[in-house]
Amino acid sequence: MDRHLAFGRLHNFRDLGGYRAAGGQLTRSRVLYRSDNLAKLHEPAAAADREWFDALGIRTVVDLRYDWEIARAGRVPEREGLAFHHISIEHRPWDQAATGPLPDPWRYLADKLGEILADGGEEIAEVIGVLAREEGPAVFHCASGKDRTGVIAALVLTLLGVDRDTVAADFALTEHATAGLRADWSARNEGRAPGWEHYGRAPEAVIRHLLDDLDRDHGGVAAYVAAHGVPETTVAALRARFLVPARGPSRVPTRAAD
Repeated sequence: MDRHLAFGRLHNFRDLGGYRAAGGQLTRSRVLYRSDNLAKLHEPAAAADREWFDALGIRTVVDLRYDWEIARAGRVPEREGLAFHHISIEHRPWDQAATGPLPDPWRYLADKLGEILADGGEEIAEVIGVLAREEGPAVFHCASGKDRTGVIAALVLTLLGVDRDTVAADFALTEHATAGLRADWSARNEGRAPGWEHYGRAPEAVIRHLLDDLDRDHGGVAAYVAAHGVPETTVAALRARFLVPARGPSRVPTRAAD
């Protein structure tokens, strides 16, 4: 099935519900979302998108971008009852579009995501805490909804007991948004195409490398977040908030090609 919600200007807005988790449970539908840049909801062409976003009843937005990205591109539109949390988890900015040819681009991307884990553990713990304690539907996002957002999604889904294959397949669903993300980049850059042929890509191999590295270096996701200040009570609250008993087949991601 197509897990992307039908927005016009948001290319990578997805529901993380319906995934089978350990213990005969499923991730809850329509309560946890991941997205690309919600500041696009300010655009005149996104009026219908904004109405659709408001209709989802989202009460919490976690913006993972840098301060300068928000200053340049804006943030989600304000409205009554919407809590906004700006928690930048990346500390080493890099220009993906300018990346040159690489012998193993997916290993390279995994290493860049590994920098987020290496530098942003405190902020990642803060994100998990916000998601665990806030009420109502929540969404977290960065610019493309791919890298920083992909890291948080992989960690949260793993903490919820979702298996590695499903986590990897969810990460790779960004591949269905790649064309839109590339078009947005071109629109911001005088119609030019990104210099790197793999700009906007997110194959499963990237997140598998990252999670394998996390297992090797930190003993897994649970050990990593615990080492950075996430208590077991917070993980339990996350599970209570986003898991329900399974009552049928899970919603399996439609896999994107590597």
